[in-house]
Amino acid sequence: MSQAEKIAALPANAAARLMKVLVRDLVLSARIGVYQHEKLGTQRVRINLELICTEHPAINDDLNNVVNYAELVAQIRAIVDAGHINLVETLADRVAQACLDDRRVQTAKVRIEKLDVFSEAESVGVEIERSRNPR
Repeated sequence: MSQAEKIAALPANAAARLMKVLVRDLVLSARIGVYQHEKLGTQRVRINLELICTEHPAINDDLNNVVNYAELVAQIRAIVDAGHINLVETLADRVAQACLDDRRVQTAKVRIEKLDVFSEAESVGVEIERSRNPR
């Protein structure tokens, strides 16, 4: 499926079958944070995605007929590598928007966690949900 087809509007008679696409526990080094010490280096973030996607009526074992999680991971890496981001909320929103650029993605749930902030906590972060058609 071409990039233009991925972002074109779904036809009104599109199949109502849905599937979840998951990315679990993707850990990347990110330049993120508002404090001076956070601006001097990178820190580990864990990213989780749960996407509700319109299923192609005939997948036919063809990668072009599904939301490709390898492409999603590449997009997330590009967002993280693009430069410093102050807030995990901003990173989560950018990731969700990138997911929704594919017309088949109806809802994107994105969790971003900073892993090394407090020794007493495994992580701190946010989870957001964005929908093509807000509920």
